[in-house]
Amino acid sequence: MTALSGWENFYVIVGSSAGALIGLQFVVLTLIAARPVSQPTAEAGHAFATPNIVHFGAVLLLSGILSAPWQELAPAAALWGLLGLSGIVYAAVITRRMRQQITYKPVLEDWLFHVLLPFVAYTTLAVAAFASRSHVRDALFVIGASSMLLLFIGIHNAWDAVTYHVFVTEPKDH
Repeated sequence: MTALSGWENFYVIVGSSAGALIGLQFVVLTLIAARPVSQPTAEAGHAFATPNIVHFGAVLLLSGILSAPWQELAPAAALWGLLGLSGIVYAAVITRRMRQQITYKPVLEDWLFHVLLPFVAYTTLAVAAFASRSHVRDALFVIGASSMLLLFIGIHNAWDAVTYHVFVTEPKDH
C-alpha cells in the first residue's frame, strides 16, 4: 500500500525501541523485585509501573499493524482505532488505580504523564481512524505523533519509577 510504504523505517525504529524498552523494564523490575512488597506497594505498582509496559506494548502493536502489507488502509485503521478506544478505557482504569492506592500521593506531573497524556494519545489514535477515510496523509502523521508520545510517556514514567525506587524507598530487611 503506497500510503504506508513511506512509514516503514519509522515503524521499524519506533517498534524496535518499544520492544527494547519493554525488555529493559522487565530487567529493572527484576532487579528491584528482591525488595519486600506490601499490598499497598503492589497497588501502586499496578497504578504506576504496569502502564509503562502497556504503553510500550501499544507502540509495538501499532508498529506491527502499520508495518503489515495491507491491501487497503481500512483494516489497519479499524485496528488502530480499536487500540485507541482500548487505551481510553485503560486510562480510566489507571485513573481509578491512582486514586485507590495509598503508597504515594500523585502530584500534577503524575496526573499529566499517567492519565492526561496517555488519554490524549489514545484518543488521537481513535479519532485518526475515522479521519483516515478522507485525510490519509494527515491521519498517518497524527498516528506517528501518537506513537512517539506513548513511547516518551513510557520512558518518562519508567525513569520516574526507577528513580523513586532508588532514591526514595528503602529496602526493608527481613
